[in-house]
Amino acid sequence: MRSVPLHLKPGSDLRQALEQLAVEQNASGFVLGVVGNLAQAAFQCPGKISPTVLRGELEIITLQGTLSPEGVHLHLSLSDGDCRVWGGHLEPGSRVLKGADLLVGLLDTVAQTREQASRPATAAGQTKAAGAAPAVSEPNEPRVTIAVRSGCPFSRRALRMLRTLGIPLRLIEPSAEGPVPQVFVDGELIGGYTELAESHGRGELEVLRQG
Repeated sequence: MRSVPLHLKPGSDLRQALEQLAVEQNASGFVLGVVGNLAQAAFQCPGKISPTVLRGELEIITLQGTLSPEGVHLHLSLSDGDCRVWGGHLEPGSRVLKGADLLVGLLDTVAQTREQASRPATAAGQTKAAGAAPAVSEPNEPRVTIAVRSGCPFSRRALRMLRTLGIPLRLIEPSAEGPVPQVFVDGELIGGYTELAESHGRGELEVLRQG
């Protein structure tokens, strides 16, 4: 395992920053520690339909959970100005106030490579190139496959939309010269971020949501 420090400036999205780190590093890991505060916190409470959103000077108490290129699962607890404690699943829209410093533990890349090499060529979750449409998903595989490129804002938006909707996905490498993101459903290319957003507006992504 290697420890990676992450400093977030005011206005940074806490969850998006950790999602981006996992994609850029192409590694899985977990949050070791955090200090900082938020101007806005968005978190999902048990039994609630929509996220709870708080605004003000909010001190982060804990942030625990896992991250990988496929997504993050993080639990946030924080204190408001009256020292009341809140918490739940971290959602997009949690914005840093003055700054936040995190320490993230990422798994050894060599160990990950060996593990992937030991899997069959058709194993679920294996990274493939996006030069051609991926094979139709097996029953236990995510129906959505997406090719993204580090630093692309539309790739980040597409990932954020899918994860906010709770849609399982599998990341693949983009083709050398092709545009990103490239979104596939059941092996069929539906397009990029614009087409994904249009499908969401028509309610066509509801059948892909988990649970």
